[in-house]
Amino acid sequence: MMNAKMVKALNKQINEEYYSSYIYLAMAAYLDDQDLDGMGHWMRMQAQEEHLHAMKIFDYMLERGARIELYSVAAPPREWDSPLDAFQGALEHEQYMTANINTLVDLAISERDHATNNIMQWYVSEQVEEEANVENIVKKLKMMGDTGHGLFMMDRELANRPAPSIVAEADGA
Repeated sequence: MMNAKMVKALNKQINEEYYSSYIYLAMAAYLDDQDLDGMGHWMRMQAQEEHLHAMKIFDYMLERGARIELYSVAAPPREWDSPLDAFQGALEHEQYMTANINTLVDLAISERDHATNNIMQWYVSEQVEEEANVENIVKKLKMMGDTGHGLFMMDRELANRPAPSIVAEADGA
């Protein structure tokens, strides 16, 4: 059984993961409105992945006999200045999520909750990957500037992102 402090923190993280899903959906809508359907697709896949992250914590808490509390999810922004601005916002958001995960790891360690620390290590690794993926896109968008051809090529590349799967997420892939 998890202690109340850990349960409260994990319930908050579920909400953060759902907010992540919402912000990526908002970014997808913005990019689709800009006729950048491939970039919008990438953001929709990211939104699905964030949902899976929330459910991983949800299921873990159920396994541990913890009481889950779902909170209201805040409305995300709806507009960005450019595709680059949207992806820079995604990078900043991932850095924020990394800080949240690190706080959860610190709490699990201080509470001597080894099982929660163990599952949080998956999230630590996931955040390294998340930040690297978005940072790579940001670097490419900066490199190409506002050229239509560059945006077209990046849009086509990002359209190929596969949907996340529950099996891949559960295995840490």
